[in-house]
Amino acid sequence: MKIGLLTGGGDCPGLNAVIRAVTRCLIRQCGAEVLGIQDGFAGLMECRTQPLTWENVGELVGVGGTVLGTTNRRNPTDSEETIALAMNNVDKLGLDALVAIGGDGTLTIAHALAERGLKVVGVPKTIDNDIEGCERSFGFDTAVATVTDALERVHTTGHSHGRIMIVETMGRHAGWIALEAGIAGSANVILLPEIDYDIDIVAAVCRRRQEHERFTLICMGEGAKPLGGEITWDTPAPTDVGKRRLGGVAMRLRDQLQPLVGSEVRATVLGHVQRGGSPTPYDRVLSSQYGVHAAELVASGQFGRVVTLRQGALGSVALSKVASQNRRITANEPLLHTARQLGVCLGDRDDTCLPCQHP
Repeated sequence: MKIGLLTGGGDCPGLNAVIRAVTRCLIRQCGAEVLGIQDGFAGLMECRTQPLTWENVGELVGVGGTVLGTTNRRNPTDSEETIALAMNNVDKLGLDALVAIGGDGTLTIAHALAERGLKVVGVPKTIDNDIEGCERSFGFDTAVATVTDALERVHTTGHSHGRIMIVETMGRHAGWIALEAGIAGSANVILLPEIDYDIDIVAAVCRRRQEHERFTLICMGEGAKPLGGEITWDTPAPTDVGKRRLGGVAMRLRDQLQPLVGSEVRATVLGHVQRGGSPTPYDRVLSSQYGVHAAELVASGQFGRVVTLRQGALGSVALSKVASQNRRITANEPLLHTARQLGVCLGDRDDTCLPCQHP
């Protein structure tokens, strides 16, 4: 067997651990030749590859980023011509199957190519934790740890100066990073893409805290928006809406809040620091498990599927169940209940932001 392996979309802690696990498992189980495709689907379109061997992947488990490179450009499903080029290059490289490691964009492309006859297995990758059908994607734990550390550092300076401190996280249209890191980092206000915030409620909480605690710590996802408002896009925005980037919501909230409160308001955008660095031990183990399971799907001929983690158990679902889907926080999410019971304001009501008045 000759198996291609690529990483697509944004970089993410744990990618190299997956590369290592897929390669070693395929070599061990069926003596496969594993070919790394450089820079995601762009490398497939241009036939840029590198060999992956038992030896040269051996030290990758704790290395951040991806040794194969990655990009979200060169979508092979843009036209019939590009689809034909991608499929021809699969034959040209002599690939029997492809393992695609990526988020919803990469898995959507993989599904489209699978419908054209490509034998493919997907591995879910995103710090956003928003892959449909998968309760935990690798890289998420590392991102939450990074944001939690940042919140704790911002907490001390906010307390010292009596300021309102806003920290903006990644996550696009899903608020998992902001929610988990916000709870772990003792944020007083957590604003999520799934719950439109009322600026008057947020301001009221900040004013109450000014009287007693002197400072307020706000953690918000980049896709959060006010009631009746729009998502904040990074500027200048490309004309292609599908390629627009989220960003700047913390600055927007700062400007909204400042006239309504007495304290100085500061905003911090963490950006790509959430993607970088070495994966946590949890992500190293999870990535290794995902890689081994993906290789076993290939070895057993189970194609057109993506590895998942559901109720703590590894499994797989059809790519069609994941492609173009997004897992977001729902109203019955237990972590929302946890946050409210801890007195965290979620921007939608302020009755749970006050201490219990009963003995």
